[in-house]
Amino acid sequence: MSRRSVISEAVAPWTEVARLLRGGEAGTLVPVIIPRHRRRLWWLLPLWFGVFSLLTGVMLSAGDAEGLSGDVSDALAGLAYTLGVVSLLAGGLWWWRSSIVEIEQGTNGVLTRYGAVVRTLDPGRHYLWHPWSRVDFVVDTATEIPYSAPVMACPTQENVPLRSIEFFLKFRIIDAVMFVRTIGAGNFDLVLSSAVQDAIRQRARRVRTERAYDLRGSDVADMQELLNRQLSRYGVRITGSNIPEVQLPAQYQQHLATRERVAKERAAYDQEWGLTRKRRIDSLQMDIERAKKVRDARIVEVKAALNKAREEVAQLLEEQETNAQRVRFEIETRGRSGLIAAENEARAQRRLAQAYRDNRAVLQYELARRRLEVGAALAGSAPRPVVVRTDGAEGGDTSALSTLLTAQLLPRLAALPAAPEVRGAHPAPRTADREDGER
Repeated sequence: MSRRSVISEAVAPWTEVARLLRGGEAGTLVPVIIPRHRRRLWWLLPLWFGVFSLLTGVMLSAGDAEGLSGDVSDALAGLAYTLGVVSLLAGGLWWWRSSIVEIEQGTNGVLTRYGAVVRTLDPGRHYLWHPWSRVDFVVDTATEIPYSAPVMACPTQENVPLRSIEFFLKFRIIDAVMFVRTIGAGNFDLVLSSAVQDAIRQRARRVRTERAYDLRGSDVADMQELLNRQLSRYGVRITGSNIPEVQLPAQYQQHLATRERVAKERAAYDQEWGLTRKRRIDSLQMDIERAKKVRDARIVEVKAALNKAREEVAQLLEEQETNAQRVRFEIETRGRSGLIAAENEARAQRRLAQAYRDNRAVLQYELARRRLEVGAALAGSAPRPVVVRTDGAEGGDTSALSTLLTAQLLPRLAALPAAPEVRGAHPAPRTADREDGER
């Protein structure tokens, strides 16, 4: 089993910051470096000396009134001015060089002034012009720091102590100021170790002993969420975790080895039986397929016979229907021909009757006309009677004289020839009356 990781902070000069943050020190993890500052206030001495030299030069320039030689006074004043300017330049250069701070990539510097945290410095070069401003901490905020924590004697659900459970996680500092002000690297190591042990023991308590090896590579998302809730107030976030190794007690390992051997033998027997079973199943399936093919062939034969019988029946039905239709057509033809013959005969009889009726009317008309002609001829040659009324009717003449006159005139009237209008006038009305009566 790998030993437990140790998290600590180190005090080092600026030249060692990158090496310690990336590789640690003596097997420890160093996420926080306290820089060893060489920044002192010695740069004030040349500044004060320069100011004193300038003041001395001013005083020497004004010393002509006290009886000093002009050449000596000017030489001393020039020397004082030169020393003052050089001292001021050296002090300013020293101040500028001591104010430069370089923060490594992937880290943040915690800037303090008079011991109070002012802000964090991003990676790069910064200038701290204030004399009492300094970087107290350099915190690695980009690297995922691996942490291994083996937990010894974890009891299972049956209260069997496991030899050890190794828990591996990765964390990253997301808030440098909160981390260094709240807990620090050394205290965080103790808090993280206790939190991991508590989470592992809770997980082991829910597992049976024979299932202890199932913890290897199991899902630990709930443990990671629990650790994130506990460590979020320190500015730290767990980015990944797993259980790479679980070790059982020696006696229980032997027991599990026996069980594993039995399980392997059982698996081999199950595999052999599975192969035998598969072979039998394959043979049965082949028989089933063969039987299905035979059944399908017989079904095809039955369907062919059925189709043939249906065709024969359909052919017989078609022949019967053809014969029935032929007989029906013959009957209909004979009926239509008989009906047409009867209609023609009836039409001929009707026309014959019409002809007879027309001939009878013509004959009757001719007969009537001839009767009229005969009657007219007889009427023309018949004597005309003369009626003399002597019955004493009203308005009649009954005297003897009229009677005598009538007797003398009658022979004369009888001797007169017949009038031409009598022959043509009388037959026409009688013929018309006779035709009307016949009609």
